[in-house]
Amino acid sequence: MTAAAVQDTEAGAEVARPVPVARGYRFEVVKLVAQWRIRLLVLACWVAPGLFVAAVGQQSTLPSDTLFGRWMLATGWACSLVMLGFAGTWALPLLTSVVAGDVFAAEDRLGTWRHLLVAVRSPRRIFVAKALASLSVILLLVAGLAVSSTAGGLLAVGNRPLVGLDGHLLAPGDAAGKVLLAWVCVLAPTLALAAIGLLGSVALGRSPMGLLLPALVALGMQVAQMLPLPVAVRLALPGYAFIAWNGLFTSPAQPGPLLVGVAVSLVWAVAATALAYLLFMRRDFTNPAYDGAGRRAVTAGLLPLAGLVAVTVAVVATAAGSGAMGSGITQDKVERSTATAFAHLYRIQTRQLNRPDVTEAQLGATAACTKGGGQAGPEGAGNDWRCVVSWHLPGVEPEAVGSAIYQLDVTADGRYIADGDGPKEVNGYFLVHTPTGDAPNPLWQFDGNVELLPTTRRG
Repeated sequence: MTAAAVQDTEAGAEVARPVPVARGYRFEVVKLVAQWRIRLLVLACWVAPGLFVAAVGQQSTLPSDTLFGRWMLATGWACSLVMLGFAGTWALPLLTSVVAGDVFAAEDRLGTWRHLLVAVRSPRRIFVAKALASLSVILLLVAGLAVSSTAGGLLAVGNRPLVGLDGHLLAPGDAAGKVLLAWVCVLAPTLALAAIGLLGSVALGRSPMGLLLPALVALGMQVAQMLPLPVAVRLALPGYAFIAWNGLFTSPAQPGPLLVGVAVSLVWAVAATALAYLLFMRRDFTNPAYDGAGRRAVTAGLLPLAGLVAVTVAVVATAAGSGAMGSGITQDKVERSTATAFAHLYRIQTRQLNRPDVTEAQLGATAACTKGGGQAGPEGAGNDWRCVVSWHLPGVEPEAVGSAIYQLDVTADGRYIADGDGPKEVNGYFLVHTPTGDAPNPLWQFDGNVELLPTTRRG
């Protein structure tokens, strides 16, 4: 008996009425929360991040290879962002797999579909209740990660200014707003993975592949982000929104990639949920040996999502122009980003060393960057970027110019780490005495971000 046949039977019944969605939703939430693994996940998300960042705050060695990791002893807001990076890479894909990837398959394993249909008397309302229940639990888990990591960081380190990805200093209030917005933005790709989990749970039945589908899709998108793909292809994958929040922490902000990533993620969430609904309404609930939709799962699930990728690539490429089919990492962008970050961090170093303040205009910092020792074209990711930063020495004659060398490791998603290569008095490693304790020279190593979409030169 298919879902349509069940509804026809309902239409002819005078006494039996479908259970309201609200009651079905409460029932599904209780079923989810009653599972020991869900309770364990809720406890872990609300406690473990706070304990982790508090423990790191007591260490002398920091995860400097992680975005904002080098600032974890400087401000609690950096702790929350480090956890956000970890969540987007590992935690959220796994959480969506455990919750959304199993919400329908559990009924197949237990053989309780006919009992549930008798109780609710509406396949449509069953689908809505299960989808909303899984969404509610996922939002509870994400909220736990955000609240716990932020509270742990603020309690362990303090509510202090945050250094952005271009070296500018964000006041605690501004940092709080941007950190909150970053956590809100990753809800979009989380919803996309949750919808893929629903689709896998419906299409693959009791097969464990349905449970693993969101994690596998997320892993595939992470691998894709590390490959030298065109910008349009990179932004057409919902996983890009897990890292696009980087652009919030520059001045001015880089909202373009983030808005595209969020929009793409929401389109994926709607499309995958709609496909899961269509498959669910066509399934046979009377067959106890039902084990997924088989070939129909490919034609009604996989192929439409593949077509969605092609459409979003075409839309992004058309909207962004010809530059969207390249890497997005060009010489002028790297030079502009490096010079801007150096100027901002130079001012921070000046204050830490109790020297007279200086403005970016007075410094007039510029950068000249090459890739591969000048043998390769100055474009694309790689650890062979070399930049020479020049600036006007403050307090000296206008023609006096200083210079510093940086080795850059630029990743395919636009993030880079600049490592000082002399002179050691400027960008070498030494400790600076600050009001909050000793800290490494801010010009020694710093993180930066290159906006991948074509941009106009900012004055």
